[in-house]
Parts: sequence; structure tokens; C-alpha cells
Amino acid sequence: MSKKSIIELSEFDINQKIIEAMSNVCTRSVLFSVKTESKDVPTIAEELTISISTVYKTLSNLEDLALAEVDKYVITSDGKKIKLYRSRIGKVEITLENLEPKLNLHPNIEHRKTAN
Repeated sequence: MSKKSIIELSEFDINQKIIEAMSNVCTRSVLFSVKTESKDVPTIAEELTISISTVYKTLSNLEDLALAEVDKYVITSDGKKIKLYRSRIGKVEITLENLEPKLNLHPNIEHRKTAN
């Protein structure tokens, strides 16, 4: 399955989907838990005290919306390949103009600073 870019979706659809996702406290928590540091699913689940399956489902949705991505893979001592996720955005602004929501996404600059 190829990764969708924001350009591939209609502006209204993607804005609406992102606004809906950001209204969910679990989604916001997962997204911003990987803002400054890449993490694997079990780490995120433990830090946020939510189930691993919920984290996987949330990250899948965030990847579909191009808000999160796999930053890198690590190989464990027993040969397992583990994904480390990071947020692609650092700040979300949702405002209303003439009763229409306006969405502003800002890139995750913090992660770039720590990754270099």
C-alpha cells in the first residue's frame, strides 16, 4: 500500500478528516508523544497507558492522513524489525472563519533538530 500525500486527497476531505482526528484526545496524545523523539508502539502504549492495538490503529490513521510516519527501523537482538514513528507536524491550528473551519499544519521542526 503506497503512502498517500495530502495533495492526492481533496482539500475539503483531508481538512475534515484531520480536524476530526485532532478532536480525539487519544489521537492527539499519540501524535504529540512522537513529536520530539521517535518511538515504537509498545513504548507509546506504556507512556500513554493505552492498549497496543489502539496505538497501532491510531498510527495507521495518522499515517493515512500524512501526519505521522515511520522515522526508522531498528533490529532487536533477536532479529525482530521494529518501526519507530515520528510526528510530521509540530503544531495544529484550527480556526473558524465565517463558520468554515480553517486548518493550519506546521512542520515538526523539533524532531529535525534532535535527529541531526
